[in-house]
Amino acid sequence: MIEISQKTTPLHDWHLKRGAHMALFGGYDMPLWYPSGAKQEHLAVLTGAGLFDTSHMAVILVEGPGALNLLQLCFSKDLTACIGKDKGPLTVGRCAYGVFLNDRGHVIDDAVVSQVAQELYMIVVNAGMGDPLTRHLESHATGMDVSIRDLTGGIGKMDIQGPLSARVLARMLRDPNEVFDGMVYFSFKGFFDGTSSLSDSVLLSDGTPIMLSRTGYTGEFGFELFMESRHIERVWNMALETGTNLGLTVCGLAARDSLRTGAVLPLSHQDIGPWPFINNPWDFALPFTTDKTGFTKKFIGREALEKGTDFEYIYPFAGFDLRKVSPGGATMVIDSKGARIGSVLTCVTEIGIDRAGDIIYSIASPDRPEGFKPRGLSCGFVKVTRELSYGETVELKDGKRSIQALITDDIRPDRTARKAIKQML
Repeated sequence: MIEISQKTTPLHDWHLKRGAHMALFGGYDMPLWYPSGAKQEHLAVLTGAGLFDTSHMAVILVEGPGALNLLQLCFSKDLTACIGKDKGPLTVGRCAYGVFLNDRGHVIDDAVVSQVAQELYMIVVNAGMGDPLTRHLESHATGMDVSIRDLTGGIGKMDIQGPLSARVLARMLRDPNEVFDGMVYFSFKGFFDGTSSLSDSVLLSDGTPIMLSRTGYTGEFGFELFMESRHIERVWNMALETGTNLGLTVCGLAARDSLRTGAVLPLSHQDIGPWPFINNPWDFALPFTTDKTGFTKKFIGREALEKGTDFEYIYPFAGFDLRKVSPGGATMVIDSKGARIGSVLTCVTEIGIDRAGDIIYSIASPDRPEGFKPRGLSCGFVKVTRELSYGETVELKDGKRSIQALITDDIRPDRTARKAIKQML
């Protein structure tokens, strides 16, 4: 019998002792939910704050005079024109979301790239992707003056997400006012290179140096914290101690999945993967010209996207109640004429939303009807062979169940991710 090895994060024992329901994800034994249950964990992030172990994520450093040129070739986002409405260049302290494609225009993985210094970039990719993406970068770095380091397993990472996350962090930071000042969405402060923390690292109240990033995977206001692995359990416990009376709740991957879906965020290798990365809700990650008739730079996969034909389309959908179907190729998408036009990539229950008449509200919507108590709606993504219109109804059928779903350009309203810190304190 072949024994399949599994990795663990530094918080693995903590999860087991607290009764977490565990499962294999990306090669790691990870908590799906805790005794509080995935529903309560999901709602905590919409109304309070949630704490996630994300040390399974991989981190790669690209450094040297050729670092920008390598990323411009391999990363979909044009790092010379990606910040703000005016499309300014990526600068030190800012982050950009994009994808790494192969020659066929298929997704290897999605990632967040942060510029740490003039010739130093940090790439955060999904669990198990540190080595494959490092090898991909190395294969295209010939002749470039650049070093590439995979820090997988050397960094501890945790996320605090939800509208009260800044209040929790303010109690943990040595100088919260200085740290929060000017910290916009998709920016960061401090840096940790896997072996040491640099002098400008953000300091916690006990002196622990961290890198603090205003990013996340829930669609809600929040932060990601990077540090030496040996610090993570102590910082994790500090967060829980300081956030207890603010309702900070430990959350597993089940809530993370339903939250990201409601926020219209893709799961790599499920919603984006071995098919051309185009005609989807995330093609803002491509370096389109202003009129979207071409691209602003050369990058791996460009030719396949420019010359390809018969591309499929990916759309978000929202159901009419909390019932869901099983995702996968066997689950059919059927149009109003009864024709099978595609399959379901993701289908979850977004427990924090519901319909009031024709409008979807969130439990956190400021204009929600009086007495609004969401029962939840199914939602997710479909991949279809023809272009659909927003507002079009399709049938999702998995053999055991059939549900109606509305094609939409958004799912959970009134998300807080982009709100200014001063509004959230």
